[in-house]
Amino acid sequence: MNIAKVDLNLLVYLDVLLREGSVTRAANQLSITQPAMSNGLKRLRDLFKDPILVRTSDGMTPTKRALELQPIIRDVLSKLESSIQPETDFDPATSKRTFRIMTSDYAESTLLLELVGRLSKLAPNITLDLITPSDVTFHDVEQGKVDMAINRFEELPLSFHQKVLWYDSFSCVLSANHPLAQKWDLNTYLDAQHIWVSKTGFGVGVGIDPNEVQKLGWVDAELTKIGKQRDIRVFTRHYHAALQIAKTQNLIATLPTKVATIFKDDASVILKEPPFDIPPIALKMAWSALLHHDAGHIWLRRLIADVAAEMNTF
Repeated sequence: MNIAKVDLNLLVYLDVLLREGSVTRAANQLSITQPAMSNGLKRLRDLFKDPILVRTSDGMTPTKRALELQPIIRDVLSKLESSIQPETDFDPATSKRTFRIMTSDYAESTLLLELVGRLSKLAPNITLDLITPSDVTFHDVEQGKVDMAINRFEELPLSFHQKVLWYDSFSCVLSANHPLAQKWDLNTYLDAQHIWVSKTGFGVGVGIDPNEVQKLGWVDAELTKIGKQRDIRVFTRHYHAALQIAKTQNLIATLPTKVATIFKDDASVILKEPPFDIPPIALKMAWSALLHHDAGHIWLRRLIADVAAEMNTF
């Protein structure tokens, strides 16, 4: 294939088509007519000798070849966009920019708490708009509508840039008056009642079925491996709620250590190591290729990484 004979606009069409999964929505995104978009899809099919999008019961579904092309095309277009945009300096001391960050309660309680303090000194006019995982989709981040997502992700789209901010172990939080506090082993842990807390990924959350152990996450997955199951009485998505319940009631919260240590100086609370092995979890920062070369975004990413590195030495 002679690249000089290829209409490079078709790569833009392909990028938007695969992102939207619809000829109509892609046409709207590009401000062209639907017939023009349909013609673009026909030309793409001829160019790549592949259907690209196939109508199924789930709607327009990308082919294997299209899925292979998607991250490549996205990367090429991102680099092209950044190269033709005029370079602009970013001055954090004077910037009045708003950064929208999707963040879990876990990240808010730890990393973001420290970040806000740092921003107040370095960039006093910058605003953070913190959004919960249930308010955001992968599409929002991919489109650059959300600057970044900070959470624990099991998997992310290949088109995203990502960075591991830290790895965290687990700790158990319980009241100092808990009747099992002085005899701490796996048997007493299993005899106790527990608080479950977690929310990862994107999208609207759903209710928890206590019997679906395989969906309960890291702690319960490890218990299952040794043929055990804990008695969960409270399910919550908020770490501070779990901490307060553990402090005032005879329930145990098994949480990432960076959250648990919020109560490290509280005499009414005891922190203990879990009486079984739980692999560490990774807190990640993810962002769109569209923002990868943005000067302000680069500055904020570096600041977040610096704050996380400092916190990881505690």
